[in-house]
Parts: sequence; structure tokens; C-alpha cells
Amino acid sequence: MLDRLRHFIADVVSPSGTETRTFADGDYRLAAAALLIHVISLDGEPSEAEKRKLHALLEYRFELDPGTADRLIADATLVEGEAVDLYHFTSVIMRSLNEDGRLRIIEMMWELVFADGHVTEFEDNIIWRAADLLGISSRDRINLKHRVADGRLAPDAAS
Repeated sequence: MLDRLRHFIADVVSPSGTETRTFADGDYRLAAAALLIHVISLDGEPSEAEKRKLHALLEYRFELDPGTADRLIADATLVEGEAVDLYHFTSVIMRSLNEDGRLRIIEMMWELVFADGHVTEFEDNIIWRAADLLGISSRDRINLKHRVADGRLAPDAAS
């Protein structure tokens, strides 16, 4: 199932099937996008809402145009599929971002988890693990979870 999504994204972005990447391994945006893809893939095939939210988050948070966001998603899908753990991604983020930047990554993870309307224990656990590796306290992680969840309930909450 996840392989089909990876191939679909790769085919949309690079129909020739080449696996040349736009984003380098040391780019924190690639690492963050790979974490986000991992999160939305935990409970099976990502929903359309999760895919739209991922794209919107990457465009907004990383100030990317739609085409560049597509390339980032394709590159991140490839590296996420090759990863054996979260450390590779979190270590790049730790080297690149200050605490506020790392908090924003965890917030993005929560936004994606809530995009389909519910949080699984696997999603909660992976965010806990990522936050721990990113040096984010349990208190901050839980506060972000509640803030994102409360924001979803507001009638004018931005997507």
C-alpha cells in the first residue's frame, strides 16, 4: 500500500522514473518532510485530507511553491522508505534548527495526525519518540497536541 503511494508520487513528480533528488540529505526540510510522511503512513494509506494537509504545511511552513513542495514530498517519500529509524532525520533537524524550529516540526506532526480526525496510539507514540529525539519536553509535546486539537475545533481554524 505504502509502496503504491511512493510510486504514485514519484511518477507524478518525475514521470521518467528517475530517482534524482532535488533536496540534499542534510536539508532539514527533507528530514522534516520524511518524518511527516512517516506519521501519515503509520495507519495505512494516507487519506486525501492528510495528503492535502502535508502539501499545505510544506508550502506554508517552508515557503515553497506547489511544484517545489511536490518535489520535496517525492524526495522525502524516497528517503523515508529507505530509513531504518527516526534518528537520521531528527539528527539533521537537531543540527539545523533551534528549539523554536524543532517545536514547529512537532506541531506540524500533530497537525497531520489530526488531519484525518483521529489520533492512533501509533501516531501518538511516533510523535513522542520524535519529540524526545528532538529534545522537546513531554510538557511541550502535550501542550502542542492540545493546542492543535483545540485549533481544529474552532470554526475559523486555518487548515
